[in-house]
Amino acid sequence: MSQKQIAGSLTHLLGLASPPVALAYLDEPPPGTPRWDGGPVPSACTFWRRAESSVFFASAEDHMNCPVGALTSGFTLGAEGERNLEAVITRMTGAGYLAPPEPARIPRVGKTKAGVLYGPLAAFPDTPDLILLWLDARQAMLFQEGSGDARWDRPASMPAFGRPSCAALPVALADGRPVLSFGCAGMRTFTDLDDAKLLGVVPAAGAATLVAALEQTSAANRAMQGMYDEMRAAHPG
Repeated sequence: MSQKQIAGSLTHLLGLASPPVALAYLDEPPPGTPRWDGGPVPSACTFWRRAESSVFFASAEDHMNCPVGALTSGFTLGAEGERNLEAVITRMTGAGYLAPPEPARIPRVGKTKAGVLYGPLAAFPDTPDLILLWLDARQAMLFQEGSGDARWDRPASMPAFGRPSCAALPVALADGRPVLSFGCAGMRTFTDLDDAKLLGVVPAAGAATLVAALEQTSAANRAMQGMYDEMRAAHPG
């Protein structure tokens, strides 16, 4: 399947309100791809929403206003970045938001890169590493069922977690499987995301497989919905 077909299928099968976003960790942008020129942003996740409507390459430096996002992206922070990260972590642990042992274990992307290419999956000019989806609860249900993690005959493997939301990206990339994040307060502040939305992260290499599974999942749920509607009609009380 082409990336455009995958984007269309994910949008249709899950009923997405926002287009799937792709990203790739690269040493340099593809020829002709614009670099981010929207000025400083407060977080790495800010780029996720901007990428719904345009393709651009954001350098490591463009991510540095959010030291946690730069950390999970796997960028070298430098001396100033390390100081900023330490200050943020100190506030997080001081507030009880993170326990002191947690920061050292926050996942980060291990792939070598100078920046991140962002854009709508349907118009992405390179091979993506990850696909990001904004999901409501019903869509997240289908997402989990399509991944196979709702089955009772196998161990559940899809982690669903919160802070920081950007940690879902390296987890999905490293494990090669879809990940669901409840989001964090920072992500919801910087993206203006509706409180009812969750973040789904799909390794691009497995996207076509997920689409095929979602086709079966969607058909199964339509069949069951018919049965549930009959049950409700038979017992309206």
